[in-house]
Amino acid sequence: MKFLPMKMLMEHAMEHCYAVPSFCAWNAEIIDTILKVCQHLNSPVILMAGPAELSLLGPVSISAVASSLLEKYFVKTALHLDHGDSIELVEECIKSQFTSVMLDFSKRSFEENASALKKVCSICHPDGITVEGEIGAVGRCDSNTVEGFVDSKLTDPDEAAAYVELTGVDCLAVSIGNAHGSYVKLPQFDFDRLAKIHEKVRIPLVLHGGSGTSDNDLRKAISLGICKVNVATDLIGTYRNSLLNQWNTEQNMWVPVAQGVAVKEVARVVEEWVIRLNANGKA
Repeated sequence: MKFLPMKMLMEHAMEHCYAVPSFCAWNAEIIDTILKVCQHLNSPVILMAGPAELSLLGPVSISAVASSLLEKYFVKTALHLDHGDSIELVEECIKSQFTSVMLDFSKRSFEENASALKKVCSICHPDGITVEGEIGAVGRCDSNTVEGFVDSKLTDPDEAAAYVELTGVDCLAVSIGNAHGSYVKLPQFDFDRLAKIHEKVRIPLVLHGGSGTSDNDLRKAISLGICKVNVATDLIGTYRNSLLNQWNTEQNMWVPVAQGVAVKEVARVVEEWVIRLNANGKA
């Protein structure tokens, strides 16, 4: 198969009351594992990579690796730039056959954010590439996380409606109490705010910082327009902890063997998330 526009996956999710899992994908082994699990569960999926992940291979190589692996599977998949930090990176990903891009200017003024995303939409939409924007700002749970702003700024529903109208973005990342990284306690989501955003903004909504969210909160969020949930910390933490546990006990000191064990543990997490988002059987 070829990568599909992310918009297509999210619109199906909106219609059928589930959310598409968007998994952090930083190397061939992880990409292959995600695709394998999603084919087994008949789930659509989004492979996402941001500036930190793209520092390893770069957009051209990560796209080539992912495209080659996708040839083995029949999985409805989008390739997404997560938290793009410049229009130059967005353009590089477009040239590298990404089917979705996010330019995250949520830290900047409303005017600068809206102007930049309008420009990105003008570049992407003629080629059917999905554009994700963010209004408000999703912050960080911990000091180790690199994505997002230091502090959160909750999304204003009226501002969100104006932003979507001005930019033409296909989906919108919202800040309702969610955050990137490892939660030290369950997040408190402002569902009244999300309901107002959903009422005013009739496009798919995106929840960043999915890791650590309760099943009840996920179901409620999906009922109020969340069609894509980003999962990174759960995958990365599982992979890292597996390697540390093996090496701290002097097991599998041969790196490829240790990675093989870690990937199997990541597969379990991917399967859990697909089921939690009610995405199994939806491809």
